[in-house]
Amino acid sequence: MSDEGSRGSRLPLALPPASQGCSSGGGGGGGGSSSAGGSGNSRPPRNLQGLLQMAITAGSEEPDPPPEPMSEERRQWLQEAMSAAFRGQREEVEQMKSCLRVLSQPMPPTAGEAEQAADQQEREGALELLADLCENMDNAADFCQLSGMHLLVGRYLEAGAAGLRWRAAQLIGTCSQNVAAIQEQVLGLGALRKLLRLLDRDACDTVRVKALFAISCLVREQEAGLLQFLRLDGFSVLMRAMQQQVQKLKVKSAFLLQNLLVGHPEHKGTLCSMGMVQQLVALVRTEHSPFHEHVLGALCSLVTDFPQGVRECREPELGLEELLRHRCQLLQQHEEYQEELEFCEKLLQTCFSSPTDDSMDR
Repeated sequence: MSDEGSRGSRLPLALPPASQGCSSGGGGGGGGSSSAGGSGNSRPPRNLQGLLQMAITAGSEEPDPPPEPMSEERRQWLQEAMSAAFRGQREEVEQMKSCLRVLSQPMPPTAGEAEQAADQQEREGALELLADLCENMDNAADFCQLSGMHLLVGRYLEAGAAGLRWRAAQLIGTCSQNVAAIQEQVLGLGALRKLLRLLDRDACDTVRVKALFAISCLVREQEAGLLQFLRLDGFSVLMRAMQQQVQKLKVKSAFLLQNLLVGHPEHKGTLCSMGMVQQLVALVRTEHSPFHEHVLGALCSLVTDFPQGVRECREPELGLEELLRHRCQLLQQHEEYQEELEFCEKLLQTCFSSPTDDSMDR
């Protein structure tokens, strides 16, 4: 999401000097002093988000100045900025329409190998350009209004070429991040079921990683998405992803699990009934890697303020206490593993330095 903000104010902005001058804050947005600016060196924003950012920046730099007539130079600059912002937005919408025309074309059924490769390359280029444009939330909304999401979910998540599948999943995630209206549209199209299938079964690791990204964008801070995720047995899919050999997939799956446990503790009972404690401990027993930090973080979240999780961690056959003490000894001399060490210590404190099971029940 760090890119999203940068696309919102893509160009440095510098207002022409007011008639009485502004000595404070001239260098905050454009990298130079206000005296060096002037309308000749500034470029107007290309879209509405940029114009809004300009207004916020300008407002924050001048605390309640006394009203004064707008100079002709400033009036002209503002008119040009507004015109350029609307023009830039229209240009980007036209780019999106061109991309959708490419993607809407039927796949060449009997084309030769070279022609098929060229066609796929063109479609992949269209998806990449759309992903870049849709970092801007206005463009993402326009893309959905142009029925782009219907095309992605209906055709490209299940395309034959892996390069098309992962780019489609990435674009769905990019559009859906933190935008409830788009999330609801995507969920209504049945995308979550297809994305979970890609995460669980696709032969291409990149497709699986991008599918997980899109899933995360649809279920974090989105109640309807999480309910669908639960109905589709998403936690089981997430656990299987954590058991794969792809490090990036394992780390991101464990991170999403931890996030969901922190944000939705009401589902801890469901996870315990699935044997999540035992499976997480089994993952900690594998050869040590940075992935273990996120597994232990998820386990900490599962037992925090949840006696059932604590009881399961205390089961003698798990041998968790001995495992944690041994891991603490290994990590104490390694500064890069301090967070993992803290999770181990917290688990020891929570599960093995507290009252007995009987007193917990009471």
